[in-house]
Amino acid sequence: METVKCLIIGGGPAGYTAAIYASRADLAPVVYEGIQPGGQLTTTTDIENYPGFENGISGQVLMDTMKAQAVRLGADIRTGAVTEADLSKRPFRIVIDGTNEVFAETLIIATGATAKYLGLPSEIKYRGLGVSACATCDGFFYRKKTVAVVGGGDTACEEATYLAGLCKKVYMIVRRDVLRASEAMQERVRNTENIEILWNCNTQEVLGDEYGVTGARLLRKDGEVFDIAVDGFFLAIGHHPNSELFSQWVTVDKEGYIVTDGKTAKTNVEGVFAAGDVQDPLYRQAITAAASGCRAALDAEKFLKMQ
Repeated sequence: METVKCLIIGGGPAGYTAAIYASRADLAPVVYEGIQPGGQLTTTTDIENYPGFENGISGQVLMDTMKAQAVRLGADIRTGAVTEADLSKRPFRIVIDGTNEVFAETLIIATGATAKYLGLPSEIKYRGLGVSACATCDGFFYRKKTVAVVGGGDTACEEATYLAGLCKKVYMIVRRDVLRASEAMQERVRNTENIEILWNCNTQEVLGDEYGVTGARLLRKDGEVFDIAVDGFFLAIGHHPNSELFSQWVTVDKEGYIVTDGKTAKTNVEGVFAAGDVQDPLYRQAITAAASGCRAALDAEKFLKMQ
């Protein structure tokens, strides 16, 4: 049996930043990176909007650098994923990979959120080569080009109007004959000249070559199959927060995002904190995830001092 002061679950920008701050606070943090060390950013090619990198930086390099910084400051970063949790009392019991028990005086949940995809093999093939689930992250690379956005809700409308400000043309691929978005968001789409909505359409395949995405093959409800030429293919059908293992104890909203107290990282369970995309349904950016990781570590430090 192992007991640690501060256990951090997740190895993305939130988890690594929490590890950096917790290390400097002498909390001797232990980090389990999960099934995707580095988080969603490792599937992104170049990041242009993370401060401090004039010429941009690859997602993998940024995460590797954060991890190395945390290790240098004393964080114990390990491979492994949480398979069981008991947050009913302190120290909290966490099981890693079904066998290894760790007991934690404080717990920082930074397990992130997973973007929803259509499940097409071609979509996976071109992920990072034109297929993206974040217009804010990757839209810059499609300036003056043509892109497609899949979805008909508020997120899809917001991403489409954002991309319309950068791109020559934006197709919205909508599987129904109406948008699910709020009236205000629908109005924004209707008033944007370079957005074209393709109604009653499902994506059959993402088309591409050795350099990346070149188009999409669509199936209309009436049976018509046709291709569109696009340089980028954006998914905007939602995210799924990775909170299931903890939702028996911590409060989550209707979408599964962990609810935190005001501007803090505190959950409803004393000693348990949440950071990054697992508690952020709105921004989902590397910089905001890192900031929340900082808050979580500072909150954990304060909590331990008061015990």
